Amino acid sequence: MAMNRWWQGAVIYQIYPRSFLDTNGDGVGDLAGIIDRLDYVASLGVDAIWISPFFKSPMADYGYDIADYRAVDPLFGTLDDFDRLLARAHGLGIKVMIDQVLSHTSIEHDWFRQSRESRVNPRADWYVWADAREDGTPPNNWLSIFGGVAWKWEPRRSQYYLHNFLTSQPDLNFHHPDVQAATLDNVRFWLDKGVDGLRLDAINFCFHDAQLRDNPPKPAHLRTGRGFSADNPYAFQYHWHNNTQPENLAFLEDLRALLDRYPDAAALGEISSEDSLATTAEYCNDARLHMGYSFELLTDDFSAGYIRGTVEALEAKMTQGWPCWAISNHDVRRAVTRWGGANPPPEFAAQLVAMVCSLRGSVCLYQGEELGLPEADVPFESLRDPYGIAFWPNFKGRDGCRTPMPWTGAAHGGFTDGTGQPWLPVPPEHVARNVAAQEDDPHSVLNATRAFLHWRRAQPALCTGAIAFVDAPEPVLAFVREPHGHAALLAVFNLSGAPVECWLPLAQPAQSVDAPGVRNGRIVDGKADGADGPGVLVHLPAHGVLYATLG
Repeated sequence: MAMNRWWQGAVIYQIYPRSFLDTNGDGVGDLAGIIDRLDYVASLGVDAIWISPFFKSPMADYGYDIADYRAVDPLFGTLDDFDRLLARAHGLGIKVMIDQVLSHTSIEHDWFRQSRESRVNPRADWYVWADAREDGTPPNNWLSIFGGVAWKWEPRRSQYYLHNFLTSQPDLNFHHPDVQAATLDNVRFWLDKGVDGLRLDAINFCFHDAQLRDNPPKPAHLRTGRGFSADNPYAFQYHWHNNTQPENLAFLEDLRALLDRYPDAAALGEISSEDSLATTAEYCNDARLHMGYSFELLTDDFSAGYIRGTVEALEAKMTQGWPCWAISNHDVRRAVTRWGGANPPPEFAAQLVAMVCSLRGSVCLYQGEELGLPEADVPFESLRDPYGIAFWPNFKGRDGCRTPMPWTGAAHGGFTDGTGQPWLPVPPEHVARNVAAQEDDPHSVLNATRAFLHWRRAQPALCTGAIAFVDAPEPVLAFVREPHGHAALLAVFNLSGAPVECWLPLAQPAQSVDAPGVRNGRIVDGKADGADGPGVLVHLPAHGVLYATLG
């Protein structure tokens, strides 16, 4: 494990730059906007920021289609702006992580423009090219996440190229050593600038099966999960051959060797495979990635049993490395809506922050979570997300979680003061939850989040302690965090909108600790005897939380 461990137990605040703050009136957020609001970010009590892609891009997938890994897209500013952002963040004690999208590029990247011209140019094999079958159809049955086949015909080469995402996002051929070397050079560019970490997008997609074998079909009753609905044909297959190949492990070790030359640098991998928890455990250890997160808590299941089962499954598999948890991001419906319905109360949003920040591991909080923002209902005519446009109306895409941050009660929530419109509409219910209004409300989700995160920093158990779950009936989630050399801390969450009272089997007496920012429960009897032995009787209000020291 690396000697510098700022990332262990860190709270990482994800900034989606298009939607953070627009300072030049064009309706799109920019790097200057992030700089302008770094004092606000620091006030939350987070340890780092993760900035979604701001690199040069035609924006077919809104930055995840990169045309130049070393250039800032003019829409967001300049490299000088990024240097100012980095310096300002470091001055405030905030680490900076940036997205790296390594598995694919934009069709406008110079590498692809050269590669598609012929089969004999210097970069001819830098992408995944394959001949058609005898009948002219694609070389195998692989499918794109965004719908349809994962192959696009290129007449200049009379071959197909692979795209696991949009047709304008061709996959790089990581089997080619020059691709790996060029990729690491691009990463080195940003490390030399002083970034503290990398969030690695779709990191298990770098390699494909070199034999191009067909993916096997998946039974109908298993075509759910991982964010794919039954109407997306991607869910019809086991994706054993188009990603998560064994060759990826050696590349991750080369990437880690590079990162280890920069003492504070850490890598967080986004992992989505047929068994994402097993892959996360495999990818995260002393020789590979520092941290990994998957989509298991970005689903619709909010039962205590599901959360416990997910965390315990990863704990059993991850003998090294460090988990990272997220319940919202730029790709899924916001958690307060996904788990709380149309009008969840403020205490529910505050409880969600406390819950995810109490699990063992680091945490990614998505911009707006600290405000309790619900999912926005974006009408079809305002959609920008190609994924949502393709699968409308059954799936409305990702724009509902990407709408601009509401800073004030002014037009467009103060996101832009330009005469034009923001790139996505700001819904009235978000304007009502704006930062300025919540700053002045001592009971707001914002102030609750701030108070809790600052309190958490002083709790070694919540930052680095081990985790062991306690048997509890639904809807109660209970576990103990045990840090080395410090007192153990019991954490209990009532995941329902009604008060509950339950008995918890504990061998040690418990003494409650009032945590700021949450609806605190209480211990009714700290030495209760249950049918199965000693324990404690606890009372939790609706969406209540109980912390207690043990011993």
